[in-house]
Amino acid sequence: MTRRFEELDWQQTPIGEVSLRRRHDVTLDVEVYEVKLGDEYLMSSLFTAAEIALARLGLARLPAGPLDVVVGGLGLGYTAHAALQDPRVRDLVVVDYLAAVIGWHERGLLPLSAALTGDPRCRLVHGDFFALTAGDTGYDPAAPGRRFDAVLLDIDHSPEHLLHPGNGELYTVPGLRRLAAQLCPGGVFALWSNDPPDDAFTATLAAVFADARAEVVTFDNPLQRRQSANTVYVAHLP
Repeated sequence: MTRRFEELDWQQTPIGEVSLRRRHDVTLDVEVYEVKLGDEYLMSSLFTAAEIALARLGLARLPAGPLDVVVGGLGLGYTAHAALQDPRVRDLVVVDYLAAVIGWHERGLLPLSAALTGDPRCRLVHGDFFALTAGDTGYDPAAPGRRFDAVLLDIDHSPEHLLHPGNGELYTVPGLRRLAAQLCPGGVFALWSNDPPDDAFTATLAAVFADARAEVVTFDNPLQRRQSANTVYVAHLP
């Protein structure tokens, strides 16, 4: 018999109490995986269309591979998994601030865990994406100073709604210039946002990159019985 609800893990982390839960939605007859930070829902396996689109829209702007890619924010693994579906991807570095989240995948607690940990192209790196962006060594601890073809970021709710106030520097012109310095010529930066497109942020991107645009990704919301939407920003260097 399927359990209606199960807490798979709970840990105290530097940003608060994080829990991984699995529940059976009887209306939809599906297993739903959810992550909570304290009392706040961070992510749900019911809503993954925009996380998948983040990888597809970002990588679509790049030419033939091989491609070296960074994903900022592991979460349930949907962006990383979508990146690995692109045969041009040679190497994928996934950076997450929470050792607990990496541990969930290493323990095989999530539906995509085996696909990520079993793919030799994929490495899960415990680190602070924002600090690594601002630093000199870059995202790959095995190759300091290495540049990448794409950086796909899904950590904050949006450039305006942050998980931590210190993250805000990244979404400024100086912060984006530091991120751009981590990219190869012609490289792509793509960002997931829970908010509608923000013209001011698109303009900030355009001040650093050769061009920038906001793509609206719509998807069914079975909980509210309507369509919902997220935004994916895509910008690339000359």
